[in-house]
Amino acid sequence: MARSTKTGSTFRCPVDAVMGLRDRKKLEAWRTIRSTALRLISARGFDNVSVEDIAAEAGVSRTTFFSYFPSKEAVAFDLDPMELQQWRALLEADDDKPLWEALTDLFVDVARLLPEWLPVQKRVIEQCPGLANSARGACDGFAPDLRAWIARRHPDGDDLEIALVFNTALAAFITAVEAWDPDDPFEELLVTVRQCLHRTGAGLAQPVS
Repeated sequence: MARSTKTGSTFRCPVDAVMGLRDRKKLEAWRTIRSTALRLISARGFDNVSVEDIAAEAGVSRTTFFSYFPSKEAVAFDLDPMELQQWRALLEADDDKPLWEALTDLFVDVARLLPEWLPVQKRVIEQCPGLANSARGACDGFAPDLRAWIARRHPDGDDLEIALVFNTALAAFITAVEAWDPDDPFEELLVTVRQCLHRTGAGLAQPVS
């Protein structure tokens, strides 16, 4: 079965449809606070926006802000509660493509999930390089699922080879994100992600002499 032709920017995990009313309201509040924070940070810069600014603009109290986010850094770097589910749904899509072609499509789809969040995160790190570790930590939730997916797609590979594919693919994706200028169109990031994964996969596909 071929991978779905839906783009990640419109993809939504079915879990949204089965959430209870209370959980949907909590998710809506979480997204409202984050969307407000990203808009303010984009306009003013990370250091020029306070938690109080975000809360006031979002129409919530400071206490409510901290019931959803432990810090101002978290509102810029935490994943949407549904993004891990969306990510796992991507991993469950069936296709019969070669490993690196499937990996390339997967990382392009992952990038498509983040058109609002990723540009702001890039600008925050440029303004405050010390927050780079927070950005890397936000991706930790993806790692175990990706490693397991590679192992399933590459059953003949030993632990070393699976680790090599995992770390190299992730490094290629991070390289593409770091090379992308957030002032450029988001589609350029998708092109760069595809180029980086394609080049990396072509190198690893060469037989070892």
